[in-house]
Amino acid sequence: MGRHEAYRPSLGERAGHGVDTWLDARGIGRIRLPRVRRGAFLPFIAFFFVAGLMAVTAVDPYAGNMAVAYADDYYTPNYSGTQTSDVIPDTSVSFARGGFDIVTGTQFKNLYVADAGVPDPGSAQAFAHELGLQLGWGQDQYSCLVKLWTRESNWNYLAQNVSSGAYGIPQALPGVRMATEGADWATNPQTQIRWGVKYIQHRYKKPCNALVHSNNLGWY
Repeated sequence: MGRHEAYRPSLGERAGHGVDTWLDARGIGRIRLPRVRRGAFLPFIAFFFVAGLMAVTAVDPYAGNMAVAYADDYYTPNYSGTQTSDVIPDTSVSFARGGFDIVTGTQFKNLYVADAGVPDPGSAQAFAHELGLQLGWGQDQYSCLVKLWTRESNWNYLAQNVSSGAYGIPQALPGVRMATEGADWATNPQTQIRWGVKYIQHRYKKPCNALVHSNNLGWY
C-alpha cells in the first residue's frame, strides 16, 4: 500500500454521492444552499439574550414576596364565614427595651418590633391608632400595625404594586375591595385604614398576628 493508506470516503460522502447519482439520472440538480459564514447568528442570539434579560428585570422582583392583604372572600361588615387555613395562632407580646418582643405560640419564632411612639395628630397613623384603641389594641398592636403597613406601602394611600395590583395603605388586592368602606377608597386614606383595620380584626384578630404571618409567608 505504500506509505499512505488508501482514501476511504465517509458514510456521509457515500450517501451524498448516491443522492447526486440518483438526481443526475433524472436530470434534477441538487439545491445549493448559501453558505453561512461562521458567527453570522451571534448578533441575533445576543439580541434575544439581552431582550430576555430586560424582560426579567422589568418584572417587579418583589412581586412574589410582597405582602398583600387578600383572601378568598371580600370583607363585608356582615361577613359570617370563617377562614382559618392559613391564620397563625395568637401571638404573645412582652415589653422589650425600646419596643416589644412578639413570640408565636406554636412556631417559637421571635420578632422584635420597635415602639412606634405617639403618632402626629391628624395623620393617617393617628387615625389608625384611634381605631385600634376602640378595638382594645394597645401600643404593642399599634406598633405592629405601623411596621406592617410601612412595609406594605409606607403609609402611602396611592401606593400600587405594579405586578399584583394591590393598592392603598393596607395593599388590598384588588383595591376595589375597600369600596365596602366608601366610594372614595382610591383617594381617602381613612377609608382605606377603616377597611384594613377591619380586615385584620376579621382575619387575624390583632395586627401582631398579621405581622408574624406576613414575616413567615410574605403576605397577610
